Amino acid sequence: MLKSLFEILATEYSGLNVFRYLTFRAICSILTALVMSFVIGPLLIRKLNDLKIGETIREDGPASHQHKSGTPTMGGALILVSTVIATLLWSDLGNRFIWITLFTCVGFGLIGWIDDRGKLRGDEGRGLSKRQKFFWQSIVAACAAYTLFATAQSPVETQLIVPLFKSVAVNLGLVYVLLAWFVIVGSSNAVNLTDGLDGLAILPSVLVAGGMGIFAYLTGHAIFSGYLGIPHISGAGEVLVFCSALMGAGLGFLWFNTYPAQVFMGDVGALAIGAALGTVAVIVRQEIVLAIMGGIFVIETLSVILQVISFRLTGRRLFRMAPLHHHYELKGWAEPKIIVRFWIVSLILVLIGLATLKIR
Repeated sequence: MLKSLFEILATEYSGLNVFRYLTFRAICSILTALVMSFVIGPLLIRKLNDLKIGETIREDGPASHQHKSGTPTMGGALILVSTVIATLLWSDLGNRFIWITLFTCVGFGLIGWIDDRGKLRGDEGRGLSKRQKFFWQSIVAACAAYTLFATAQSPVETQLIVPLFKSVAVNLGLVYVLLAWFVIVGSSNAVNLTDGLDGLAILPSVLVAGGMGIFAYLTGHAIFSGYLGIPHISGAGEVLVFCSALMGAGLGFLWFNTYPAQVFMGDVGALAIGAALGTVAVIVRQEIVLAIMGGIFVIETLSVILQVISFRLTGRRLFRMAPLHHHYELKGWAEPKIIVRFWIVSLILVLIGLATLKIR
């Protein structure tokens, strides 16, 4: 929106040409989302408290969580609003990748909103059923995946790129739609599973968004992508503005979500963030790198899957409780220790993912 305005004004005031640069607009995007979060955050928390929209803690969860009962939830709406507005203000609204990413992010956010509201209203204490949630997630993800496939402008946009190898690119055809659907839905639910401790999910999400934003910028730049041996996808660089907005909104939310949390993210935030990260990875053809950078999310999800399989087959549990962060809680680790150590691991994994840019 502002990009077009400043381009017009730049014909009279040459200093405004700086707004043509993608990197400058990305900086503006992250700052806009961050400031919005700082301004709206206290107002949102106060409103959620007034409406008594508080978290209900499971009785079978760790005993240390019971004091969190009543803490405002659905705070992920702050991330969603700040990200969307900052992206609309600073991105090129003629870019198809921006609209597809926003569609997926908002779509999954709405699913999370409906689920959160259902739980808080006491609809059998569940909100949406697992089948209902999966159905609507699949619809939104399939729409985004098929749109990306149908609007692809070069073969590389639908190929599977394997890190560490310059010349390995697998033509997927229609299988691309299935892969994209799986990445978007899987990423969304993985972030949601990780969101169980104060600030545990949001900072890794910010770090992964930053890593994916770097890939987006380089993928959209013909010279840099050619030098690094990664696919060049025209227009993909604009997704950096979205990733920057998500980083700013996430950091702003962390200000209120850090231990002890003043507000929880809820499904409205976790599902939207995960889906957005999955969509960006699909756009820049780095699904495998997403699995590396988001290794914390992958490990948390695998811990749940392995726990269920083990219990059904043997009647025994591999972990004291799943997802994995609860296992360490029951081992006696303090919550801040678990959170910070998971953050450190996440940073390491993002750096490893970025290192694949040069190791090819």
